[in-house]
Formats: sequence, structure tokens, C-alpha cells
Amino acid sequence: MKYAIIIPDGCADFAVDSLGGKTPLQAANLPAMDAIARAGMVGQSDNVPLHLPAGSEVANMTLFGYDPNRFFTGRAPIETAAQGITLGPDDWAIRCNMVTILNQIMVDFTAGHISTDESRRILETAQQVLGSNRWEFAPGVSYRNLLMYRGQSGVPSPFSRETKTSAPHDLTDGTVLDDFPRGPGCDLLTEMMQQSAELLKSHPVNSERKSKGLREATHFWLWGLGKTPSLESFQSRYGLRGAMITAVDLLRGLAVLVGWDRIEAPGATGYLDTNYAGKGQAAIEALSNYDIVCVHIEAPDEASHEGRVDEKIKALEAIDREIVAPIHQALQRYGDYRILITPDHPTPVSTKKHSHGWVPFATCGTGIKSSGHGSYDEVAAAASGVQIKDGWELMPNWIAGKL
Repeated sequence: MKYAIIIPDGCADFAVDSLGGKTPLQAANLPAMDAIARAGMVGQSDNVPLHLPAGSEVANMTLFGYDPNRFFTGRAPIETAAQGITLGPDDWAIRCNMVTILNQIMVDFTAGHISTDESRRILETAQQVLGSNRWEFAPGVSYRNLLMYRGQSGVPSPFSRETKTSAPHDLTDGTVLDDFPRGPGCDLLTEMMQQSAELLKSHPVNSERKSKGLREATHFWLWGLGKTPSLESFQSRYGLRGAMITAVDLLRGLAVLVGWDRIEAPGATGYLDTNYAGKGQAAIEALSNYDIVCVHIEAPDEASHEGRVDEKIKALEAIDREIVAPIHQALQRYGDYRILITPDHPTPVSTKKHSHGWVPFATCGTGIKSSGHGSYDEVAAAASGVQIKDGWELMPNWIAGKL
């Protein structure tokens, strides 16, 4: 049996007035996804408990079949796994975004999609000026970077599970005054954020960006801190050898933590300009070597954060055409197979932020009977009556053919 999972990140949405009251999934031309819905079934899952952050870090852990109430420790430590950074028992990882804040408004949580090289140069300076044997900066991809707090054995940590932070992508166009870190250790994080503003004011990278008419990085935004989670391997749980195709360190990190191999598709960017066809082809090639292949596409989520419904529809149609259709066709050559299409969480274009709530899934293949629904979208999924309240139950039931 071969399995394929395709995750159009944040594609679940609300009805949009400019689309005549349709959601982007309903408005988009998605023949391959609709064909899967007709051949199999559609339903809903709830992937993020209300008391946890409505983000990809929780939702994708849930999709992999791991109860976040037991296993989630924070976003940043998942990303350290992607980079091969080791955290000791007293260490904490913290997500360090490059952002643009003007007059206390989160103007851009990506600092104008600052490049990876520009972020690296800034963090090299930050390590020299703000770093120490306690604070260690690590560049990631574009605006997505990390800061490690290296603790000492026998010395109480300044942070705890009660330290609360806010994701910058959920603050777009809003004030940040009420969203600085709070709880144990919040003073250390806030001080670092304030010091970053001074460092960035005169940094050569910002001077270069300003001369080109690009947005400047004005602050480091610190959030998503935690300690390394301990996850049982996916293969020991389900007996399947897996691979992940993504351009986002969070998903790379989850793959590392559950024992999946990572496959880097050429031209994958984690943004709207990603190489959709390259991801589809990489998945098709991986199917010959793995039992289960997962393709994660960040583009729908990025379009939602920017409030661009037209770009969200374009991304969904590209996913359907370049990823879903060829993978589904390739799977059928293996005989027994199952394919699953599902986002992690909703990201409505109207709010530009992640949301709790139901997301639609569609699946077909060996052992899955047709439920008679002709499309893949939020309305069809709600009408199906199939609801998986604890989203982490979707994976084991799907693999076992119990849906």
C-alpha cells in the first residue's frame, strides 16, 4: 500500500463577499481534488484544541497523529530539529522573526520577505552585539530564524510553560502593544526585542534595502519558545516509512522528530512563487522508495496572511494541477493506495490570521467507499456529517482504513 498526504497550508476559509459568498476552495477550479472527493469521501477534522495556539506547529503535529496535549512543547524547538541544532535539557529555543513595526503597528511580519542572506548578515551582527554564552542566534530561511537560550544545570530557568508569546503573523495590521511576551522570563525577551530595534536602525542590510525601496527589518519578534519534544517514531507507530517535501523548517523539523526523511524539491520557496510542479515530481519519485509521502505547500497560508484572495485561488489551482493530479495518477500505478488532501488549520483572508475550527479533508483509494459528495470544500465537508473532533485520530483511522 502506498499513501500520499497533501497539505495546502491554511486553505480552509470563510465565505468571501468578492467571491459571491463562496470560499476560495469553492471558487477555485479544482478538478483533481473534486475527483478525489467524488471517488471517496469528504469530512471535517478539528486539529487545534482551543487552549493551544491556532498555528501550524500544533495542527501539523495533530495531522501526523500525535496528540498535541501530550507532545506539544512549543514551535521553536521543532524548527531547531530541522536545522540539526541540539538542545540540552536546560536549553530553550525561541523563534526569532525579522519584522517591520511602525508606530507600534505590525506592518509586515516578514520584513518585506527579507532574504535568507540578509537575515544571516543581521544575525551575525546580533551574535556579536547581543549574543553571549547564554544567547545564541541561528539563521533559518528568510524572516524565519531562531534564538537559543542556553541554560545551566542546577540553575532555575527564567522561562516555563506559563511564558506566553504571540505569533507575529496573527498581528498583521494591528497594534503590538498588548502582545509583547508575558509571564516568566518575559522581561528578558522584551529587552532583547528592544535591543534589536537599536541594532537594526543603522544596520547595513537595512540601508541597502532602503536604497532599493524595500521594507526594512525594524525588530526581532520573539515567540513560540519551548524545549525539545519527545515523539515516538512514525514507523514504530504505524509501520510505515515516510518522507516529507516542504520548504518550511517547521515541517522539516516535525519530519525529523517523527523519523521521516526530508526531500528538498528544487525551487521550493515556502511562498507564492514556489515550484509547484517540482514538488509534485519529487513526490512521485519518492513514492518508489517510501510507504508514505507528504507534500506541504505554504502558499495558501501566505496569501491569506496578505489578504490576497486572488493569490489564494491561484495557489490552490496550481496545487490541484501540479501536485494533486499527477500524484493521484502516479499512485494508481501501484495498485493499492490512499490519498489524503487536508489543510492544517483555517487561515481566513478576511482576518489574515490563523484560526481554530474545522478544516475539510478529502480522501479516496483502497478500502474507501464513495460518500456521494461531488466537491472538496468547506460546505461539502460540513454536509457530509463526518467529523473527527480529535484531529489526531484522523491519521490512525485513515491508515487503518476505518474512515
